[in-house]
Amino acid sequence: MALLTIENLPGAAITVPAGATLLAALHAAGHDWMHACGAKGRCTTCRIQVRQGLENFSPPTAAELRYQAAGRLQATERLTCQAQLPAGEAVGRVPEATQLPHVQYREAQP
Repeated sequence: MALLTIENLPGAAITVPAGATLLAALHAAGHDWMHACGAKGRCTTCRIQVRQGLENFSPPTAAELRYQAAGRLQATERLTCQAQLPAGEAVGRVPEATQLPHVQYREAQP
């Protein structure tokens, strides 16, 4: 299993089972995470800013490549409904634009 830490979400160091998307792992761990299209890869509301461990992620999916080409997804961002973390560790952040109003987030790290 892999380990994903969300640095601006308190208590969000979670294990990601093999074959699970990041979104599925986050929800299984009890975290609420924006995903407006129902986890279908049709929007970018579930994105995560990857701060460390990008090399440990699965390759970008066709949906992610499409959003990157359109400039809607940065090279250091992944869609949690598409991305998997097969092994290793990663650290990410919830982008300010997709933070949920009822969740308490930590302030930005330098």
